[in-house]
Amino acid sequence: MPLPSYLQRPLRIIPTLLSVYYAYMLEYRAELMFWVLSGSFPLILMGLWQEAARSGQFDLQPDQVVRYFLAVFVVKQLTVVWVIWDFEREVLEGKLSPLLLQPLDPGWRHFLSHLAERLARLPFIVALVGLFLWLYPEARQAPAHVLWGFGAISLAFCLRFLMQYTYAMVAFWVERAAAIEQLSFLLYTFFSGMVAPLTLFPEAMQAAVFWTPFPYLIYVPASLIVGLPVNIGQSMVATILWCVIFLGLNRWLWRRGLKRYSGMGA
Repeated sequence: MPLPSYLQRPLRIIPTLLSVYYAYMLEYRAELMFWVLSGSFPLILMGLWQEAARSGQFDLQPDQVVRYFLAVFVVKQLTVVWVIWDFEREVLEGKLSPLLLQPLDPGWRHFLSHLAERLARLPFIVALVGLFLWLYPEARQAPAHVLWGFGAISLAFCLRFLMQYTYAMVAFWVERAAAIEQLSFLLYTFFSGMVAPLTLFPEAMQAAVFWTPFPYLIYVPASLIVGLPVNIGQSMVATILWCVIFLGLNRWLWRRGLKRYSGMGA
């Protein structure tokens, strides 16, 4: 059965755009290496929490802490998003105008550029993880649920992108939409599991945090990879639901925002 015409065109365009953006990202290999290194904050936190685990201050073993923060590093590298700054600049400078005349939603361009950047970033991530495993032999262990883990990473990337792209829609009304992302990043830092495993939080706080989208961005994928207890089915469904919520909100803001857009700076 042939695909509908409204799907055939994007499916022809998307592979071409992906290859173009990948070639573009390869021109910035040196910068990509520094971007990867700048995201090594979880590896620094690993040393602090490992010492706390050795003192017996919480249930996790030191080796589990090492593996968890290594997984956090990988998840964070594969889910980093910057779309709000690009979109804000396009709106303020009028660069969105020519994109609206093309037969592809501008959001796909941002999504594919992020995806291409992941492919270009991957060799540096693999090299850094290999170096880390050589320096920390105790972290060498077969991943617990590698397929579920990378499935959760894919969903986490989509959710992170949709969240930030939805915040970016506010650029149609204000000049500093990125301020919303900065506020959201504070919540993301503490409630995503990047600073500490959520199992260390009080039970009441854990229950409240899991009603937000933040644990599904880092904690759930990292926990699946290293084997910490996670309800796989519930976590996947919750992540998909949050994706649907932000996608719906994004499309609503997009339609209303276009009515206000005047191509400033064009």
